[in-house]
Amino acid sequence: MNDVRFALRQLRKSPAFTVTALATVAICLGANLAIFAVIDSVLLRPLPFPNAEQLVTIFNTYSKAGVENDGSSITNYYERRGNIPAFSSLSIYYREGSEVVGESGSTEQTEVLRISPEFFTTLGSGPVMGRSFNEAEADVAENNGVAIVTDAFWRQRLNSDPNVLGRDIRVNTMPRKIVGVLPPDFRFLSSEARLYLPIRTRLEERTPKQRHSGGGGTHMIARLKPGATIADAQAQIDAHNAAVEKDNPEAKMMAEAGFRSPVLPLHADHVRSIRPTLLLMQGGVFFLLLIGAVNLVNLLLIRASGRAKEVAIRQSMGASRRHVVNQVMVETILLTLVGGLLGLVVGAWGIRLLDLLGADRLPLGARIAFDGWLALIGLVGAVGLGIVIAVPIAWFNLSSHLAHALQSESRTGTISRAAQRLRHGFIVAQIALAFVLLAGAALLGSSLKKVMAVSPGFRADHVLTGEFTVPFTYDARPILDRLLEAIGQQPGVGAAGAITNVPLSGQSGKSAVTPKGYVPPAGQSLQGHYSYQVTGDYFTALGIPLREGRFLTSADSHRADRVCVVDEDFAWRYWPNGGALGQRIFQGSDSDDAKLFTIVGVVGAVKQAELTEPQGQGAVYLPFIDSYGINIFVVTRTSQRPEAFAETLRKLVRAANPDLAIDNLRSMDTRIADSLIARRSPAMLAGIFASVALVLAAIGTYGVLSYAVAQRRREIGIRMALGAQRSQIGTQFLSLGLRLLAAGTILGLIGAWLAGRAMQNILFEVPTLPIATLLGTALVMTAVSLVACLIPTRRATKVDPVVAVRAE
Repeated sequence: MNDVRFALRQLRKSPAFTVTALATVAICLGANLAIFAVIDSVLLRPLPFPNAEQLVTIFNTYSKAGVENDGSSITNYYERRGNIPAFSSLSIYYREGSEVVGESGSTEQTEVLRISPEFFTTLGSGPVMGRSFNEAEADVAENNGVAIVTDAFWRQRLNSDPNVLGRDIRVNTMPRKIVGVLPPDFRFLSSEARLYLPIRTRLEERTPKQRHSGGGGTHMIARLKPGATIADAQAQIDAHNAAVEKDNPEAKMMAEAGFRSPVLPLHADHVRSIRPTLLLMQGGVFFLLLIGAVNLVNLLLIRASGRAKEVAIRQSMGASRRHVVNQVMVETILLTLVGGLLGLVVGAWGIRLLDLLGADRLPLGARIAFDGWLALIGLVGAVGLGIVIAVPIAWFNLSSHLAHALQSESRTGTISRAAQRLRHGFIVAQIALAFVLLAGAALLGSSLKKVMAVSPGFRADHVLTGEFTVPFTYDARPILDRLLEAIGQQPGVGAAGAITNVPLSGQSGKSAVTPKGYVPPAGQSLQGHYSYQVTGDYFTALGIPLREGRFLTSADSHRADRVCVVDEDFAWRYWPNGGALGQRIFQGSDSDDAKLFTIVGVVGAVKQAELTEPQGQGAVYLPFIDSYGINIFVVTRTSQRPEAFAETLRKLVRAANPDLAIDNLRSMDTRIADSLIARRSPAMLAGIFASVALVLAAIGTYGVLSYAVAQRRREIGIRMALGAQRSQIGTQFLSLGLRLLAAGTILGLIGAWLAGRAMQNILFEVPTLPIATLLGTALVMTAVSLVACLIPTRRATKVDPVVAVRAE
């Protein structure tokens, strides 16, 4: 306690130093806590299910056909269920998006997940009231009039009714009996589902012919038996696939497409897309912590140099080396611990900032929170940081020469060369680390700029989009005809259309669409392409250009002969010399002439999944034919601000049919912005971290040079009294700063090159060694460091020889 009280007195005596040190620790530690909160919630914390490490996902991939994840088919489910020894349970789920819930005239779109009966058994968590589904309820569509609701839906929509079991709710105009209520904390991955319904399966969907019809919508999960490994499950799945494909006439074609069914940990697969970005951000903010720690060590070394005589006197009066070390440890740990407490506040603010930047929309992002576990990690980290920082300070105090320290008033009192090299080495490291952070931020910013410059293939301005579900009891075509006609009559509306999926919605999937008679060249396989149903003036509303032929219209949905429109990527792939118009194509494996589509138009290519997707994906637009029980996006181009038309669109949808409700109302500009969250947020955060690192590097350089001037004040006075020019004195100190800057820049260039290589997976059209970016970074570092050098250098040239010598 004596050491604590003494440390507090010392810190109070140097308020400028104390405030600077506390701010450094708080900012650097708080930033690390905020990013670690995301890492912990998304990557490290297991899924909230018993023995979550046993949960795996299985999907079909056709790598050579450009389809990386096609989900699993209903046939896969029935063929694999009970036939894979490594699994104790296997189930599927299908995300249909939102569906219509409520009584006619007061319906709303509600997120729904359709599941197989074993779903909750596989997860190891199920209803706390009631039961799960049984086989009879999931057998065919006509027998599945039941539902399981979340705790939030039960409380908000059903008023926490204790007698809710057996109560009916209306879903897609059909009554469903509630058979279960889930626990309050239940959430499946990143799903926002509030209703769970039995998955619809028909006998024709279970045939071998439908084995490869996943389409990206149906997903399979399983639980490993105790003792079973993923390698065991993978070997068994591979053997099972080989056995069932043996008599399949399409087996050769599937093999050529690279068909395989990977078995992956459920958690790892769900966060796979965001993992590199999060690890990069944690690495960047850890660099910031290193810079802060180096800055703090330099400040403490300078402070220790000023107190060298005090420590020497105490040692000469009998203070042990252990006592000196203890005092340094207590003072440093106290400093970082208080800074850590402030860092908890900064971390909490940082998490709120991350929410504003869209962290809650990351996979598992809803779990991000500041809790007691995170606070404990922050405080333990602060203590650990204090111990690490105290080591060089204690070494400096113990290595000081007592006689030189005691004679400091009559001599120069200069410190040892080793201590000087240590301080200079820390400055070089600080500049190098700041250079790497600044270069990394510039790379991310350059990548984001290039992504934003990519044309999406449509005009996003003044376009409003919304999504609704047409129940199975209604044919969507007459509803859409009435709705689009009503929208077109509104003032300011230029065009309106509908499609089963708008670009950049996050729901894009590919399917097999092939020209009649097409045989892929040797070494190639059939390709998957985007396929959508459209009606109305969709292409005009979204501003997609026409290249050849004509657009589809509402009348095409009612024609006896089937027609379609393809994009220029699809047309170029199959008819590079032109001639796509009039060609006939088919979906899936059904090439019956009666089901062929004739191409009547070619439109511009659109970025469907993301702005960075490569060219040549290909898209096919079909008229609304199978229009029962589907999700539809309405696209409206208006002369006013798109959001201002949202309420009118809600009313028009309700007027078209009182059983419908529209949600997910967003402008296309907003959809583009949302699609860039995973790139924009890291770029903004990296810029913030780099700015802080730049300030810390400048403070460190300034502190070291300022102390060097103060330490050699008497020497400067004597040299100037003997005739030294002020320019010579200034050049000496400026050259020291420039040498430190040069050494740090060289190391920083190497680090930036390594960082650029590590970031290639998340950068877009940015080279590993961007010369312009590195030169720009070097110029910024040089400018900031020169300012930090020039202030103490100028102070050195202003030393009055008489005052300097008399002061000694």
